[in-house]
Amino acid sequence: MGCQAHQYEVGRAIALVEARAGVPITISELCRAADVSERTLRNAFHDVYGVSPKQYLTRRALEQAHEALLLAHGARGAVTHAAMDCGFFELGRFAGSYRRVFGEYPSDTVRHAAVAAE
Repeated sequence: MGCQAHQYEVGRAIALVEARAGVPITISELCRAADVSERTLRNAFHDVYGVSPKQYLTRRALEQAHEALLLAHGARGAVTHAAMDCGFFELGRFAGSYRRVFGEYPSDTVRHAAVAAE
């Protein structure tokens, strides 16, 4: 897993993410929270999670959107609402990223969740 200092730095950055759930966070804000440079933060995230801070934030936002879609119960506009609530404003890019992570389009998740709830 990563070195002790990197785990501490990433932990401080993630504490900010948790405290501001649902609010977009910049890399600069993460750096301030961890009290490190952008390069150090990037190295720490790669050491601890194997991804950059941006990739971590994007994956976290996709997971939040996924949870929202599972709970949408087929509601009209669920994909747009979930995407925008999680900070995705380009719906085509959101759908592509979502599919790469979850293996299906967001609308498929809504549809499958609605069928499972019946």
